[in-house]
Amino acid sequence: MNKTIKLTQKQEEFFNILTNYICREKIPPTNREILKMMELKSPRSVAQYLDVLEEGGYIQRGKGARNIRILKSPYDSNNSSKTVKVPILGCVPCGAPFLAEENIERSVAISDKIAKPPFKYFMLKAVGDSMNKAGINDGDLVLVRQQMTANNGNIVVALIDDEATIKKLRLRKDHITLEPNSTNPNHCPIVLERDFRIQGIVVSSMPEI
Repeated sequence: MNKTIKLTQKQEEFFNILTNYICREKIPPTNREILKMMELKSPRSVAQYLDVLEEGGYIQRGKGARNIRILKSPYDSNNSSKTVKVPILGCVPCGAPFLAEENIERSVAISDKIAKPPFKYFMLKAVGDSMNKAGINDGDLVLVRQQMTANNGNIVVALIDDEATIKKLRLRKDHITLEPNSTNPNHCPIVLERDFRIQGIVVSSMPEI
């Protein structure tokens, strides 16, 4: 019987990207695809993540290259889990407050194991494929923890000239870059030479409900 293992934030992110891939492609990724998708440095790192998930009973591995089967989510609980009402934002007009009432299309109930108190959250619909290697696909709903600061490497929602974009934040010595993470080579990093505002950090993504 698998023992219950509480996953770290990095392990949860790994699990989310893995399950998003399987949901999208209908087959599990190979270890080499995981290595590239997760931007890990060695196959050993992939093995360590998968070992933890299997030990905790979240996945099961069999024979062959595409051998991963999802058994349960780290957000499942035998106890009745509480939910948080999270607004889904529509098109946000330039200059309008993000969470203004007129921008909210509807709300959904999200487990508080994902949308963890006391933080506030909102959801945006992803447009395009600029972050598809991070498991964020065109039309997905992206869960965002509302905050105005972020760390290097976080995937953020940033406002540039009052237009929202989802990118990976890179803090350089003399500038800041918002980087795509995409299979499409047409997407280029945005080197910030003008004001921008962080609206939040991406927690997870899922197909539209």
